[in-house]
Amino acid sequence: MEEMTANELQAAADKLMEAASALERTVARMAEQQVALAAEAESQVTRIVATVETQREAELERQLAEAQAKIAELVASAGAHAAGRKTLPTTTATMLAKQGVVMDSVEAGAIDAALTTLSIEQRIAVKAELMRAGVLNPSDRA
Repeated sequence: MEEMTANELQAAADKLMEAASALERTVARMAEQQVALAAEAESQVTRIVATVETQREAELERQLAEAQAKIAELVASAGAHAAGRKTLPTTTATMLAKQGVVMDSVEAGAIDAALTTLSIEQRIAVKAELMRAGVLNPSDRA
């Protein structure tokens, strides 16, 4: 009877060894499947990120084009306004005429001489008006 139990124990041990071997194979297959799924998920995430980045780049390029168009429009608009007024206010023209400055040929020295009686703030304001009117160049401003 002891012999039978030893044979039964041996058979049970063999069955356990077969079950352990089957479990090892199953675990190995599951690990391979997990690696394959991780690689597939990584591939899909990469494609999604690439799609989102492409869309973001397209959006940024569109916004840049809009900004450049707006800048060009503003520059063109500023150019049109800068060439606007070509006459002096009557008060400035009168004051310069009293000092003997002829508006056909204005020199920076003549303007400075004519404005010596004014305060520095008033001189700056008159020169700014002359520049706005296009009579005095910013380079002539001393």
